[in-house]
This record gives sequence, C-alpha cells and structure tokens, in this order.
Amino acid sequence: MRAIKHVHNDKAPYWVGDGFFVRTLINYVDENPDFNYSHTDPFLLFDYGEPTVFEPNPQYQTQPHGIGKHPHKGFETVTIAYAGEIRHADSTGGQGDILEGDVQWMTAGRGITHEEFHSEAFGQRGGVFSMVQMWVNLPSAHKLTDPKYQTFKRTDMPVVTLLDDNATDHQTPIGKAVIITGEWHGITGAVSTFTPVNVWDIELHTSGKATLHVPNLHNTLLLVQEGELLVNGTLVNAGSLIQFESPANQNVHDQIKHAQDNQAQNEQHAHTDIPSTDTIELRYQTPDASSVPVKLLLLSGEPIGEPVAGHGPFVMNTQEELRQTFRDYQTGNFGK
Repeated sequence: MRAIKHVHNDKAPYWVGDGFFVRTLINYVDENPDFNYSHTDPFLLFDYGEPTVFEPNPQYQTQPHGIGKHPHKGFETVTIAYAGEIRHADSTGGQGDILEGDVQWMTAGRGITHEEFHSEAFGQRGGVFSMVQMWVNLPSAHKLTDPKYQTFKRTDMPVVTLLDDNATDHQTPIGKAVIITGEWHGITGAVSTFTPVNVWDIELHTSGKATLHVPNLHNTLLLVQEGELLVNGTLVNAGSLIQFESPANQNVHDQIKHAQDNQAQNEQHAHTDIPSTDTIELRYQTPDASSVPVKLLLLSGEPIGEPVAGHGPFVMNTQEELRQTFRDYQTGNFGK
C-alpha cells in the first residue's frame, strides 16, 4: 500500500482572469522541501476550481468571463470541465467548447498562444462552474514538438466499474472510473502522452471498499473534489489533495531501464521485471440515501527527472533556453 505523506488543504483561492476561481494545489516553483516538483514530477502545476456560481452575463458575447490571449511553451495543459462550459481558441487554429465532462489536452511544445473563456451558452444562462487545469511537463527530447490542441468527449473515454472488495461475490458495483489517460488493467485511456501518465476521474456512489493499483515508480496524488471518504484509513474531506510517499526506489530511471533491457532480451517473458504496482484503498460510507457521491481525480506519472527552468508561462530545461524563449516572444519568433 502506498502510504500517505501529507494531505494539503490550506491553499487560498484567487481569480485567474474574471472567469476562473481556483486554488493552486501544485506549483513547480515552490521551494517547500517536503512538497516540491521532485514530489510531483511530471506534474508542474495544478489548479482546482471549486464549484462557483456565476450569474448570467448580459455581455456574454462581447465581454465573456475568462482570460485573453497568453502564451505557453515546453509542456502540455490539461483542462477538465466538471460544471459549466469553456470556450478555447489558439494560434494553431484549434477551437471549440469544452462541455461538462470533456477534456482539453493542449500540447504547447515549441510555443502556442491561446485564450479561455466561458462559452456563450454558459455565459448567457449562468450557473455552477467547476474545472481543473494542470500542466504536464515535456521531456527535453519533446520540448520543441509541434503544438496541437485536442478535445476528448466524455462519451469517448473508457469507463471502468469499481466493485466492492468486501462483497462476498466481488461483483457489487460501488462506483466508476473514467480513464482519461494511462492504463487500468489493460484498458487504455483516450489520450496518448509523451511520458507514462495516469489521469483517472473516479466516482463512488455506494458504500464499500475499492482498491486502486498505481505503478510503484510513479509520483502519485489524489484530489478529493466532493464528499469525504477514508483513503488508506485516513479520513479526507472535499478540497484536499493527497500527497503519497515518493516511489520506494528513488532511482526510478535505472529501475525502468533494467526492466526494459530484460524485456528486450527475452520477449517470451515480456512481463518479467516490469515494474509492479502499489495499492490505494478507498472506503466510502454513505450516511443515507440522499448522500452525494464522492468524486476524486487520481494523478500519477513516471518522473522525467530532468532539470526545469521556468518563468510564468514558459518551462524549459536551462536558463539559456528560457532566455531564448523570451527573446523569441519579444521579437515575433515565438513558436517558429
């Protein structure tokens, strides 16, 4: 079982533009020795937008709520809409509305400029708005990859039924997990990534116990969005980010290479020495029939293990690369 190191729930919310009221739960520039980028690699930043009510916007067409054009380089941005709708447009020509449950996966690569606003439909009607956005780092070999934008509909993502470990028949459903990216017992998520990453959107609607299996070489985090439950025996409430202990073997890359070398030497035993998994135990107790489901988002990723040099919307590997990025942006060569 992967032990819990800390439960983070003390970040103050703030506005990004006038459309996104978020708490930054992960920030790669933080220097906290107990919770910094070495513990979250490859996840650079994670903003959680708790459910916020917006009144109808009478100027939804000319002055939508959100944030105007801004650049990114060197990583990928991932946005999940939970309530409300987000309108996206970028310098590659990518555009569209991210509806409830949908995922936007934008690869900034060598450089992209984009804008994010409430959709016209949501701006007109108003209502509850909730989302998350994360930055996923790119390894140096792919820092300058072509920028691109992808939208993934919730209906196109594989859904796994979570069964109650305590049930005698082991066939009692207590929830579900939407596999946005990564792998769940041979089921592959809709999104392909440059390095191994799991993003699972989880809901528990009935009392019981479910066990998650995550690669033991991954940095792993779990956001509790709604409700409360026991995670590895610890009671955790809504709005909390669980930081699990770092992988048992810190020399992750040597361990992975050893597994890959052994696999290449003997294809008949392809699973020999492949890194195994740790478990995370979820226990949910519904007080009564009117209880709302528990909603969770699991993040796990194989550490890239490379230095980062970042400032604002740019994340590179060296200070010289960062300086060149600013020069390119100022001289009109950004993204070229």
